[in-house]
Amino acid sequence: MGNKKLYLPDFKFLFDRPILSYIIIAFGVAVRLVQYLSNRSLWADEAVLALNIINRSYLELFQSLDYDQGAPIGFLMVEKLAVQILGNNEYALRLFPFICGVGSLFLFYELAKKLISKPAIPIGLILFASLEYLVYYSAEVKQYSSDVAIALFLYLLLLPLVKAKLSFGQMIRFSLLGAIAIWFSHPSIFILASIGGSALLINFWQKDLSKVKNLLLIYSAWVLSFVIFYFVSLRNLTGNETLTTSWGKAFPSSPFDIVWMFDAFGKFFYKPLGFTKWMDGLAIILFLIGCISCWLSRKEILLLLLSPLFVTFLASFLHQYPFRSRLVLFLTPFVIFLIAAGGGYILRKSKARPIKIIGIFLVILLLYKPLSKAIDLIEDPITYSEIKPVLNYIQKNQQPGDVLYIYQRGIYQFQYYAEKYGYQEGDYIIGVDDLDKYDGQELSIAEMTRYEKDLDKLRGNKRVWLLFSHTHIPAERRFLNYYLNEIGLRMDTFEKPGSYVYLYDFS
Repeated sequence: MGNKKLYLPDFKFLFDRPILSYIIIAFGVAVRLVQYLSNRSLWADEAVLALNIINRSYLELFQSLDYDQGAPIGFLMVEKLAVQILGNNEYALRLFPFICGVGSLFLFYELAKKLISKPAIPIGLILFASLEYLVYYSAEVKQYSSDVAIALFLYLLLLPLVKAKLSFGQMIRFSLLGAIAIWFSHPSIFILASIGGSALLINFWQKDLSKVKNLLLIYSAWVLSFVIFYFVSLRNLTGNETLTTSWGKAFPSSPFDIVWMFDAFGKFFYKPLGFTKWMDGLAIILFLIGCISCWLSRKEILLLLLSPLFVTFLASFLHQYPFRSRLVLFLTPFVIFLIAAGGGYILRKSKARPIKIIGIFLVILLLYKPLSKAIDLIEDPITYSEIKPVLNYIQKNQQPGDVLYIYQRGIYQFQYYAEKYGYQEGDYIIGVDDLDKYDGQELSIAEMTRYEKDLDKLRGNKRVWLLFSHTHIPAERRFLNYYLNEIGLRMDTFEKPGSYVYLYDFS
């Protein structure tokens, strides 16, 4: 008995069977489907984009969007078409992001089979299927889910640029593919630059100059498309001072600010990847191991996976694209590939039992939190700013002569839903605007004075409904509650996540 060795299971029989990958994909589809079918209320960022989509014609969507919004023209066209066919509702608006979120799972799997080892594929798939932000943006009226899908789609279809001899038909297809993608995804230009630049470097290294000439012809079509897209649409976005000011912290202070780059990359593991507390450190370690394993075995794969990061950082150093949270969601698949490669390397190469035990433990530890969180999302989908049940409550309890006051940070949400609940202009009062453009995001003395004067106008009314949504500044909510209780008597309260209503007597 004492001579028996500890038996460690060999998972090779699982990795060789695609059924495991399809089970993980099915789980990822289920999580995204539940989130989509939960049909949560549009929150402020979704509402402002939805108002542009429903209130503009196709031609008007080529112009600068209202409310300081920006989205690719192709994405807007698909959204407009969905609303026209399926009606103005949350399901129609979120359908394209949902399809992209589901399609990304299959694209990720197909690309994983080409880029990483078999033991690494389930690790990558579990992360890609369950990480919270990838799930969340699959049911959000924004372009971030389609950015991920287009990035994967481009990499999967354009891989032949790296090694294969190109026929004339392939050159035409690849030229059109890249030229069209630019109109559907802003960061697609970084993806095209990444795989295109990698292909050039590899073919220069191999001294295949005839292939290089063909590549340059394909890239010229991409550049032409980008130039046209820039003057038609992108120039308006980069000229928006409100947006560029809000992006300030997403850029380095100088071309030599390496500290900012490492800090931004570290924060990337927290958001949009979604690793919290000490887990981001573990993910970074596996990422570095993945880089080393690729360097030792297939250097061209390491170049392909790291080049999107390098190109996006270059754009940030040139102050052309913010390296921040959801705006770099499209980079998550490439980092996940390398994290998975690190995990797969540990499982595949560890010979000593103690090291193998530690490796298996670390991989399970990394996967546990995202997986358990995704399971929780099936039971309790994400809610952000649930204004619909609050509007239902007001509608059921509102009496003739009641005043309805809308807190200014929630006006776009309310405007999207107003007609659906029977409200017309004149049926409600819009609260005074904030001063955030001048004094930052916190509550200032000037803002308190503005709120006091605005609420004082409600004095004398016996029944006033005050609807609050998108109240993301705690100090502001505390002050408003304090002042409302100073000037009136609260008669009723109804609250849902991110939205609530008070009924006050100011007589």
